[in-house]
Amino acid sequence: MKRSADLTLGTRRYQAAALALLGGLLLVWQWPAGAGEPSTLERAPLEVVTEGERHRLEVELARSSAERQKGLMDRDHLPADAGMLFLYTEPQSPQGGFWMYRTRIPLDIAFIDAEGRIAAKATMQPCPSQNPYDCPVTLAGVTYHAALEVNAGYFDAHDIEVGDCVIWPGRPDGCN
Repeated sequence: MKRSADLTLGTRRYQAAALALLGGLLLVWQWPAGAGEPSTLERAPLEVVTEGERHRLEVELARSSAERQKGLMDRDHLPADAGMLFLYTEPQSPQGGFWMYRTRIPLDIAFIDAEGRIAAKATMQPCPSQNPYDCPVTLAGVTYHAALEVNAGYFDAHDIEVGDCVIWPGRPDGCN
């Protein structure tokens, strides 16, 4: 009787290990190689209002310090109408900035002021160095309350300029 119980217990352990391995293989198979980790950040719609046009994006919201530090690192792709919105509870200094360490996608960045308007923008290229200190920092040059990153070329392709209005959930519609 004990031998039968040991055999059943051994079979259950084998089955559990096999299921765990299969689950891990399915996860690896479903997530593209080199795509980085799947994002767990909250997503929200965002609009950039230019002269008479509204450009809609779906953005990931980076609210915490850890989320903002990771940003879009280790990703190989960003959908055409997607981006990341970096939100701050306090105004950020004009000497504050963003870098492209471990970021593989060329990006446009817009620094957004307290009224919700784009106060400055820039294009940033990936930094191939393994040493973070070799990666240049893109300084805002203006006080900002949020920053929006999208694929490089998006702002030019949609005629988005300094002074345009950015609207997202939790922010009042329109700009002052």
